[in-house]
Amino acid sequence: MNQLLLIFVTFGSLVPAAHLGRQSNVPGHWQAEFLRYTKRSSPAKRGPPEHWEGKVPLVITNKCDATIWPGIATQSGTGPGTGGFELTPGKNRTLWVAPDWQGRVWGRTNCTVNGESCACKTGDCFSKLDCEFSGATPATLAEFNLAGGSNGMQTFYDISLVDGYNLPVGINYIPAKNTTYIPPNLTNCACIATSGWIYSKAKTGTFYANESYPVPLEPEETNNSVENWCPWPNLAFPPTKPGDGVYPYPDDNIQRPAFSPCNSACAASGSDKDCCVGKYHDPKICKPSGYSKAVKAVCPDAYSFAFDDQQSTFIIPKGGGWEVVMCPTGRSTNILRQLGKELFELASGGRLSTRSMKQLRNVTYIEADKGAAVSLKPSNGLTAALVTSLVSLLVML
Repeated sequence: MNQLLLIFVTFGSLVPAAHLGRQSNVPGHWQAEFLRYTKRSSPAKRGPPEHWEGKVPLVITNKCDATIWPGIATQSGTGPGTGGFELTPGKNRTLWVAPDWQGRVWGRTNCTVNGESCACKTGDCFSKLDCEFSGATPATLAEFNLAGGSNGMQTFYDISLVDGYNLPVGINYIPAKNTTYIPPNLTNCACIATSGWIYSKAKTGTFYANESYPVPLEPEETNNSVENWCPWPNLAFPPTKPGDGVYPYPDDNIQRPAFSPCNSACAASGSDKDCCVGKYHDPKICKPSGYSKAVKAVCPDAYSFAFDDQQSTFIIPKGGGWEVVMCPTGRSTNILRQLGKELFELASGGRLSTRSMKQLRNVTYIEADKGAAVSLKPSNGLTAALVTSLVSLLVML
């Protein structure tokens, strides 16, 4: 009975107030409602999947100007059968994972390889080419849970800087036959915080999508400004102090190197406060650090600290595959803020209304300042979808 009451209360807060005849607001942290009902993880298997049916493509592409060594860690479900490999510039590799896979992908840089040994300057995993565990900080992560939600029928994913930043990373959705209706400007995200990879200032762009569905972008950063986004104490390889001691250290008048990986606040200090552990393991207590705020400025869609999931998690219906792009060029995306209403509708009901599809083609609407929360006009379709979700949960009890 308690479970039944909890579900009614939760979904009652999500269903738009259509019967009241007035607008209802999308909850500021609507993703958290979905994350609460994540299905318990299945045991991790190295893989690859044994059966062709249901295999999910995982493509890893290197658009960097140098060789990288992708790392892959499987946390649950069936992985691709490899934990890492060498990938030269301009090349990609297609792997396959099971539809219950949960794991992460990252890029290792400046590696020295000798047989199965692979010692890397960033993202290193115990000097092994074929990683068995996650990599060392700093490393930009692409994280996936392909069987999220209470019934395992949603995909949760994010670009995470919780372990720091070493490379620009983008995630592109590969639609399945039953998910081709999902517009790419709701799914294809990127974090670009490295000088030399950023295009001119713009609020929207089509380099992650197409001309029909432009993607909302971070509008202000430049190649010059991102040189200094990482706080000095977080620099993994800070510049050498000038020999004559004229400038105080640290000093932003000192030019930083082009390759300037950034440790997270947790990795830099190791404190309970920055790592959100101990008495700080509470979203009401553990707050964004200077590093986290800097991350959100340059990469609005990126996961920046332990309790940032409700502002940084993408949730879409299950189905389709994924491409992880190392060093995409363009601009960081700003999807979760600008198109939160449409993402909520998609996550809630698995579909988008005709009105929403039209708005997702409208550049003026996409660029408009949405503020901290987006106003949601109730629709019968969304209400029905939420009621359907409620019924399915009740059946499972």
